[in-house]
Amino acid sequence: MSTLQLSADSSGGHPLRQRIEVGGFTLYADAPVGVGGSGSAAGPHEFFDASLAACKALTVTLYARRKGWPLDYVDVALIRDASAEREGTYRLDVALTLHGALDDAMREQLLSVAERCPIHKLMTTTTILINTHLA
Repeated sequence: MSTLQLSADSSGGHPLRQRIEVGGFTLYADAPVGVGGSGSAAGPHEFFDASLAACKALTVTLYARRKGWPLDYVDVALIRDASAEREGTYRLDVALTLHGALDDAMREQLLSVAERCPIHKLMTTTTILINTHLA
């Protein structure tokens, strides 16, 4: 199990900002100005989306390295459509740009690998059980 520590950090005029301590790193999250936050950091939805984008890029890069393929780097563009989130549909459109001297077969294989990254699987095939309680 991993532990994530989150605490409110209302310093500097950021009434809703949260400090997140995980794995020796400090991240910040905030709510948009329109809902009372200060917009000083990415929000929870952005972290959710970014975890998918980062996982796809890392998975593709590691696979290409293991195969010895000439992938220089990956650009990931992600577009979120949360317009039907309240009805249970959250759409993410992920576009990968693979930079390097790759042939078409390599590109197709890397696309297939990206579809199987651990976060993609977690988001689409796993039952997630959440137990929220008072400490």
